[in-house]
Amino acid sequence: MYLVTNRVVSKGSTIKVFGDKPNPLGPNELRIVEVNKKDNQWKVSHVKDKLTSSQVQKLAKDNHLNIDTNLPWHGSLEVACKIFRQAKKENKAILFFVHGYNNDVDDVLKAAAELEALYNLIVIPFTWPANGGGVISGTASYLSDKADARASSGAFNRFIAKVQFFHTLLCEANLNEIRAKVEKKYEAKNNPMAAASLYSELIGKACKVKINLLCHSMGNYLLKHSLMTSDNSTSELVFDNINLVAADTNNLNHANWLDTIDVRNRIHVVINENDSALKASRIKPGKEQKARLGHYLKRLNSENAVYIDVTEADEVNSEHSYYKGEAVAKNALLKALFNDLFNGNSVEKRLTYFDANKYFKL
Repeated sequence: MYLVTNRVVSKGSTIKVFGDKPNPLGPNELRIVEVNKKDNQWKVSHVKDKLTSSQVQKLAKDNHLNIDTNLPWHGSLEVACKIFRQAKKENKAILFFVHGYNNDVDDVLKAAAELEALYNLIVIPFTWPANGGGVISGTASYLSDKADARASSGAFNRFIAKVQFFHTLLCEANLNEIRAKVEKKYEAKNNPMAAASLYSELIGKACKVKINLLCHSMGNYLLKHSLMTSDNSTSELVFDNINLVAADTNNLNHANWLDTIDVRNRIHVVINENDSALKASRIKPGKEQKARLGHYLKRLNSENAVYIDVTEADEVNSEHSYYKGEAVAKNALLKALFNDLFNGNSVEKRLTYFDANKYFKL
């Protein structure tokens, strides 16, 4: 699994390399790290910074990339090629995962691994320097994490810009690969109609890699602030589905930022009125915050969003992370809902719609 972060990352091969402070070069600095489970422990491998000229040339040739191999390229290019090849080979969607408040890297990796196992995905977490201070940390830690989320908005925008760049580059490479196959088959024949027909057929059969985003809890607050910058990539057409689950951000005026986002398929806002964590976060700062988007069924007025109420779904109860754990283990319909959301599909046709309040209900 690959992980992207703006946390401080020190040398070493254990999970202790990840700190709870921003990168010392600034909160916008990004690092990519490979993390795998071995002997029930997370093993960390640092992704190389700069690629050699021969490495770039090989990547360009093997992946049919239209790039200038004389320019400096970094390990992110190699990682993007590897992930995209895996997604095509295994016919899997890619899910970018942004965690919430009070999550250390171990929490994030456990959640990402569970998402991969539950929904047959390739999950890439973006982890920002949440304190991970535990439930007794209280208001100070909560406010500190909100500040860290705001400070991480620039890094998140840079991350999304990278996702968009590599997805465009590799999709173009997919077309180039198909075009090369057709040209090779018909290079000695003068039959442009047959060549065009084969090209269309192969394009139709080609694996369409879907990329989706899951923002959980305070990860939605980070998303919101990334959209408030004057030059942001987050609002551009990058993802098939964007899923805002248990959003710890204001319900009030949420349409103002949510409606700036472009998606290929849907923006889903998943709500549990009984979410105990969001009820607690509403009073964390010492005076009552505004109603949280993830537990409030009023003022659902975004033109872009599909609102989904799971409050009365079996096993959800007062859970906050009901996209995993016992809730989906015991409720097959809930699991099927998230399976579609995280794999880039639509779900409205099998849900009940309440027109007066503008939400769907599971």
